[in-house]
Amino acid sequence: MAQIALEEIFKGLPELFVPGTLTDPMSFYFSLGDTKKTVQLSGDNCNVADGRTVENADCVCKTSPEFFLKIWEDNYRPGMKDFMTGTIKSSSPHSLHDFLRCFGKDS
Repeated sequence: MAQIALEEIFKGLPELFVPGTLTDPMSFYFSLGDTKKTVQLSGDNCNVADGRTVENADCVCKTSPEFFLKIWEDNYRPGMKDFMTGTIKSSSPHSLHDFLRCFGKDS
């Protein structure tokens, strides 16, 4: 069930994207269990692709599908404990906030 929910979320990202949120393009790679996605964002565009389509994403995020859904659907915001215990891993935790902001999920 989490897998289906993830696919729906990523499929809907281009429609949820808020143009003008970013000044510089950013790329994100998500490894969420069996779901692997690359999201490339610019000032006015959101592109989602299956798998890893960029060599070095600006932000890599690895967590369980359930934890990602908790962040996306329940507005949970990971804290230091979540990163320290490995519940969520990221090459750029601050960039994850930018990602959420691009879709109006920064509250």
